[in-house]
Amino acid sequence: MGMQTRPRLARTPATNPAEEKQAALGYLAEAWAEARLDGIDGDCLAQACLFTALAELVSTYGEDATSRYAEGLVTRIRNGEFSVGRRDQ
Repeated sequence: MGMQTRPRLARTPATNPAEEKQAALGYLAEAWAEARLDGIDGDCLAQACLFTALAELVSTYGEDATSRYAEGLVTRIRNGEFSVGRRDQ
């Protein structure tokens, strides 16, 4: 299963952070779906995404700021902020 590239639609740059986040989520959702179709395990994808995201944050903000950000994720996870479709549990 080789990596295939397909033409992308030209996209004008987002004019505000909310639009940029929505565009980023769209790109990631598409890449995730393609990887799953190629047989990549969801857990493997999640760990690779977390590693890549944390490495980018460390590169941009440094280890201390990224560590503080990651500490805040514990509460957000426990509060269900990342529980898509599982609010009844």
